[in-house]
Amino acid sequence: MQSFIHYFLHFGFPFFIAFLFFRKDWKKVYLILIATMLVDLDHLLSDPIFQANRCSINFHLLHTYYAMLVYVILLFLRKPFKIIGIGLLFHMFTDFVDCLMTYAKCATCLSDSPIINLIENVANLLGI
Repeated sequence: MQSFIHYFLHFGFPFFIAFLFFRKDWKKVYLILIATMLVDLDHLLSDPIFQANRCSINFHLLHTYYAMLVYVILLFLRKPFKIIGIGLLFHMFTDFVDCLMTYAKCATCLSDSPIINLIENVANLLGI
């Protein structure tokens, strides 16, 4: 179920964002939102490239808090930068949700994650 939710948030939910908030240009906006998935290319810089139960947030270069600050700044620019910022921030949100679901299944799996304190605090707030 975790994989389904993760990929729905990455590929399905952006359709609703595009259609509800950018109805006139929803197809173009949806493609831009999907294109922001290219941010995951930073995973190729990791060793190993894939590791089960690894939390991307604040681990991969384009998933750091500094990068997210740039994505927030994009929200204040004109289209298409605003849409790119929305897509990138929603991508980070999706990955964070995935980290929470991983933590709920296996708290010790993320013990060496750079975001463990934030995950524990949010998990406690949500009762996970």
